[in-house]
Amino acid sequence: MKNAVVIHYGEIGLKGKNRILFEKTLAKNIELALKDLINEKPIIKHGRLVLFISEKSDQIKDRLRCIPGIKYFAFSIVVPSDIEAIKEVALKLAENKKGCFKVETYRSNKNFPLTSVDVNNIVGEYIAKHTKKKVNLGKPDFIVFIEICKNEAYIYSEKIRGVGGLPVFPNEKIISLLSGGIDSAVSSFLMMKRGCKIVFVHFFNYTRQSQNVELKIKNLVGILSRYQIDSKLYMVPFREIQMEIIKNIPSKLRMLVYRRFMMRIASKIANLENAKAFVTGDSISQVASQTLDNLNVIYSAADKPVFTPLSGMDKEEIIDIAKRMGTYEVSILPYEDCCSFMVAKHPETRCDLKKIENAEKNLDIQGLVENAISKMKEISIEAKW
Repeated sequence: MKNAVVIHYGEIGLKGKNRILFEKTLAKNIELALKDLINEKPIIKHGRLVLFISEKSDQIKDRLRCIPGIKYFAFSIVVPSDIEAIKEVALKLAENKKGCFKVETYRSNKNFPLTSVDVNNIVGEYIAKHTKKKVNLGKPDFIVFIEICKNEAYIYSEKIRGVGGLPVFPNEKIISLLSGGIDSAVSSFLMMKRGCKIVFVHFFNYTRQSQNVELKIKNLVGILSRYQIDSKLYMVPFREIQMEIIKNIPSKLRMLVYRRFMMRIASKIANLENAKAFVTGDSISQVASQTLDNLNVIYSAADKPVFTPLSGMDKEEIIDIAKRMGTYEVSILPYEDCCSFMVAKHPETRCDLKKIENAEKNLDIQGLVENAISKMKEISIEAKW
């Protein structure tokens, strides 16, 4: 009899010939996330991953809940695939629970002599006889889960929900324009769930608050790193570009020009990182710069695709995700945002590209971008648990 974590995936199971690549990537990510907590590597077995452990751990639980690709997992007891051994362990689990119960069996080993229904009935009767607990198939207070594989069976009473989605692939890089607010953190998380490794870029001013801003961004990236184990953050100074924009660009166009500079600088960083795309926290028409016309103008400055996973969400939906993933409390901390300098009283809401390009002729775009790149700072950040 051993202790193990049984780890199930969802979408990975729909993959074809490359399914093993996704399974191995998920197994490697689990190993890296738990490297200081486990002695054995996860094993791919019968459409699931199995991680043998010495005992149940809240730390293991907290970290597994953050790994993209995991649909659910369970701390289980492993016994030989023998009905007598299964009955005894199931009984021990049930004895520590209160209320009525039911048994659910999943049988991946079709050569096992009993069907899933047979096992449910036999184990259920055994538990009821020895504990006097009642069976309730409709609304049980607890469930005894049994997974029967080729040589062993896994028995547990709690399924713990994971992130779902796909495992993060280290080479599938995307650049996130991280503002420090709620939205860009959530959009970064959603792209991690699709298997993307996020490289973060934050633009800031050199002011008396610079250290506080950097600390906030580092803390935010530390939390986001729970979902991809570690992260790289680029801190890009933006004050000189802002001053040039204020001097040379009409106020109602400044925010658009400002964001186009962000895309140009992010494009340079993407080339350094071999990243394939960008992700932003834009939600259509949430603010003036996020109308369809203005977003087209902004994104035309990028040299790679721009993903906007929040496009169809309202603010309440975005906040709900931020709270679940743990970034909300850090995101709402006050800090000096670069954007506040650029917001006009009556900003342009339906700009066209030609108008912006004419306004930008007064700027040394290449020189300003290269200067910002030369002064940026690269920071490596581990997951903040």
